[in-house]
Amino acid sequence: MAFRKNCGLELLLVASLALTLALINNLVEANSDGDALYALRRSLTDPDRVLQSWDPNLVTPCTWFHVSCNQDNRVTRVDLGNSNLSGHLAPELGKLEYLQYLELYKNNIQGTIPSELGNLKSLISLDLYNNNLTGKIPTSLGKLKSLVFLRLNDNRLTGSIPRQLTKISSLKVFDVSNNDLCGTIPIEGPFEHIPLENFENNSRLEGPELLGLASYDTNCN
Repeated sequence: MAFRKNCGLELLLVASLALTLALINNLVEANSDGDALYALRRSLTDPDRVLQSWDPNLVTPCTWFHVSCNQDNRVTRVDLGNSNLSGHLAPELGKLEYLQYLELYKNNIQGTIPSELGNLKSLISLDLYNNNLTGKIPTSLGKLKSLVFLRLNDNRLTGSIPRQLTKISSLKVFDVSNNDLCGTIPIEGPFEHIPLENFENNSRLEGPELLGLASYDTNCN
């Protein structure tokens, strides 16, 4: 009888220890999300103090304004559109492995789009339109196999449209109008259904490419 009691206690202790370790692991991972977001806060100028609640001393960022989390306290959404922010995008954002929505439209964010955003395997929506972004569209965004919305219009982006994006079968909305892109407009994969007005006002961007007849990066030199 005593043996059975001891076994029961041992099993209870093991289960309790496993639960404690799982909780600690969730908190550590949630805290790593907080570190990534705090890196974004440090890279931005915030005159209206919309990021005032982003306190790195809290256990998780799930109580911060403009941040949403799942049941495991992992960040799934960042909503900072039209927030009068300037500065640049932190590459640490690429560590938010459960992020589904990154909404940073209608600000004055400068610099390039970090290639690390291509690591956001859960991302559904990337809205960076109406900023002051420069440089090329990272080819790494072609790895975002869950992406549905990619809106980069009204920036100062250059270079050609990466053909890696044609492999994103989930992509429904793509807008790069009002930039300084060059080359030709893709026609493969999801681009077959993207309206031409979503490519307008790129003076060096030519019409839909004729496969095999011209280089897709024509006019880019």
